Amino acid sequence: MRASAARQLPLELPHVVSFRRDDFLESRANEAALALVERWPDWPSYAAAITGPHGSGKSHLASIWAERAGARTMPSRLLVREEVPRALATGALVIENLIPGDYDEPALFHLFNLAKEDGASLLFTSDRALESGMASLPDLASRLRLVPAAKLDAPDDALIAAVLVKLFADRQIAVEQDLIAYLLPRMERSLGSARELVARIDAAALAAGKPATRAFVSALLRA
Repeated sequence: MRASAARQLPLELPHVVSFRRDDFLESRANEAALALVERWPDWPSYAAAITGPHGSGKSHLASIWAERAGARTMPSRLLVREEVPRALATGALVIENLIPGDYDEPALFHLFNLAKEDGASLLFTSDRALESGMASLPDLASRLRLVPAAKLDAPDDALIAAVLVKLFADRQIAVEQDLIAYLLPRMERSLGSARELVARIDAAALAAGKPATRAFVSALLRA
């Protein structure tokens, strides 16, 4: 029988991403949006929005607000007119990922009207400003333009570095700063990419039975 190098098979254990307030890392890129979330219910309007690029932390902030406000969360494409009263049952609602042409405009207009009548609160997330061709219905477009919004900037190096350290720590992996410094110029500037990269490194290190050192990760990325 031919001898072969033993390799550890990584177990496919689910890694749960925490969206609690204590797990949110603050920086200049997200301070305005965090302040908006934490200012509730003292908002200038019954609706607000968080905008920014993919992976900038919109869903995490929306989750923090949902916990504070007792809100339900719904992707914009799933909102239909007959479900609007039920969606607002708790008095607060997060509408995630508002994309032009990908949601029911009359349903959203009805949501605005009912929320105002009932004194409910709405929080929208989108990768673009709400006034940039977000709706074809003139009345809805006008409502969206008036929603106060906080913009998330792309994460800076300091935030990405802190996120990488935390993601490794969440997986019980102690890493040296030289690994973080090595990864920063070689990865996409988004929190989603950071999660994917750490998961890839963790799986590869576990399979190889080796620590996640700079040398190991360098060989992994070259491969």
